[in-house]
Amino acid sequence: MKLSQFKYHLPQELIASFPTEERDEARLLVVDRRTGTFQHKVFKDIIDYLDEDDVLVRNDTQVFPALLNGQKEKTGAKINVFLLRELDEESRLWDVLVDPARKIRIGNKLYFGNGILEAEVIDNTTSRGRTLRFLYDGSHDDFKKTLFGLGKTPVPDSIQRIRDIVPEDEEYYQTIYSKNEGAVVAPTAGLHFSKMLLKRLELKGVDFADLTLHVGIGNFKNIDVEDLAKHKIDSEEYFISEATADIINKARANHKKICSVGISTLKAMESSCYVGGKLKPYHGWTNKFIFPPYDFSTADYLITNFHPSQSSMLMLVCAFGGYELIMEAYKEAIAEKYRFLTYGDAMLVI
Repeated sequence: MKLSQFKYHLPQELIASFPTEERDEARLLVVDRRTGTFQHKVFKDIIDYLDEDDVLVRNDTQVFPALLNGQKEKTGAKINVFLLRELDEESRLWDVLVDPARKIRIGNKLYFGNGILEAEVIDNTTSRGRTLRFLYDGSHDDFKKTLFGLGKTPVPDSIQRIRDIVPEDEEYYQTIYSKNEGAVVAPTAGLHFSKMLLKRLELKGVDFADLTLHVGIGNFKNIDVEDLAKHKIDSEEYFISEATADIINKARANHKKICSVGISTLKAMESSCYVGGKLKPYHGWTNKFIFPPYDFSTADYLITNFHPSQSSMLMLVCAFGGYELIMEAYKEAIAEKYRFLTYGDAMLVI
């Protein structure tokens, strides 16, 4: 398919600046692939679509405070650093993005928190990408505590253009079941779950299976080729335990529904399945780019948010739900004034 086929107009006023006051009170658009119809619900109504022994598969990655404000040595020029991933624990090497990049060269030193932390630029990786070596004499735990203490929550630009980052984002931009640190982008479909809703699902007999995929900033990079077959997506680290694979495989064998919470969860499962949709335990990286047409093997249902125009995230949802039906669902959501993007409302594709 072509990039232009995934373009739609999103009115600015439909971009959510804040989440709903109660996580599970967001609106929910239910898209039925069999009938081609839509239902307008509230997110906590999702319990009505799951039965005993069905499996809810979640991404338990945890977002870390990846945004740093620093200064360049000598000139004192302000530099913004976006932490991507730690490359080497012992030598404090990090893969980062810098802005403005034209001012940052190999050998430059950067200071953060009025000199609390210092880093040296040791490599250029892309036009904006750099490798930094942080200079810190203490333990790794103390270093991470200092580094993250200076950082801010990396909410996407679509929100930052509307308002500044606020302290509440530290809580807003995290699922309540997150535990494995490593993401710079939240798995947003999971933001709608409350403790009460999870408890109600548990009491109904729904099983939970957690995997980890550390969502990267590549999800928000512009796709610059019209022919999607030529697009390359950034790799993301993921982990599926033997216990999680067993839960999902047992449900599949017993003909129970498997519901993926978010596209990152679905991508991880599809990256680690084999004949018959069975999952295998895995720890590694995936750069799987899913767009229509694509035959899914692992999930029956998908919970997702409303994603940006021409994004790889929208393409995956279209692959799961059917291109024409999902694009029609987006028109319906706009007409009904659903809230879009990171802090917006949700969609359930059944």
